[in-house]
Amino acid sequence: MLQITALIAPLFGLMVLGYGAGRIAKLPLEGLAWLNFFVIYIALPAMFFNLLSKTPLSDFVGLRFIALTTLATLLIFCLCFFIASARGYIKNRDTDVGEATIQGFAGAYGNVGYMGPPLALVAFGPAAIAPAAMIFSFDNALHFTLAPLLMALKEQGKDGGKTRYGALFAKIGWKIISHPFILATIAGFSAAALEYVPPMPIARILELLAAAAAPCALFMMGVTAALRPLKRVPVELGYLVPIKLIVHPLLVYWMLTSLGDFSPIFIQTAVLMAALPAATNVFVIAEQYGIWRERASSAVIVSTITSVFTLTLVLYYFKSGF
Repeated sequence: MLQITALIAPLFGLMVLGYGAGRIAKLPLEGLAWLNFFVIYIALPAMFFNLLSKTPLSDFVGLRFIALTTLATLLIFCLCFFIASARGYIKNRDTDVGEATIQGFAGAYGNVGYMGPPLALVAFGPAAIAPAAMIFSFDNALHFTLAPLLMALKEQGKDGGKTRYGALFAKIGWKIISHPFILATIAGFSAAALEYVPPMPIARILELLAAAAAPCALFMMGVTAALRPLKRVPVELGYLVPIKLIVHPLLVYWMLTSLGDFSPIFIQTAVLMAALPAATNVFVIAEQYGIWRERASSAVIVSTITSVFTLTLVLYYFKSGF
């Protein structure tokens, strides 16, 4: 257990440093804009490309693996969406599709961008990057599709059914293929297939950027948590947090071990990715549509704090030889 604690403590330690800096410095949240740009558009894509381009094609996962992990995420989303809708029905009020959608994201949309790849790399080594990158790409494609589609259904009644679904799906498609992480994943796969080796100066830049990705991302998460203080714990977190941190990884584990024959590193990486806390993008989506904003922020903070213990147990389970 001490080895697992030593493995995971530095990652959460960076978040604690960010949280402490945010509480002490009292700088405005807008000050994170350039760091956020650096992490999302430069450092993490460089890490994806740098690691994937060096991965043999034989190590990349198959369609069955991706189909099962994405299906598991979709099932968890539907479960949380159904619970939110059922609670609204029991309370004799109209079901709010937007609110149920945000709750679905809180229970299914893990922090597969900021926390997933760095943690998978540290825990399982470079072999974990290929499945982690694929899970990230398809999970984000799923969420990028669900968010605007369901919110459009919510608004359809307000605009008299004038929603232009052709333009909507074109916008969804562009948002998916233009995401920097997905572009970097495609570029990394292509470089691996072509056995492309960048010139030494470019390779050195990629190494420096890749090394900066995890520290900057985790530090920024801590600062964000400090600048969005937890005012109250919503009752919905009583089921959303356990579903995200316990039910989701258990479902992924069962599906991969029962419905396929996959390498242990693929199973371990997939379970780890499923066990991650709610992504900060859950709050971003809630803020964008003006729905469930404060409680979405609480879901991110509470699940992240709780995941210190649950992720430790997940890693202990795998590192103990199970």
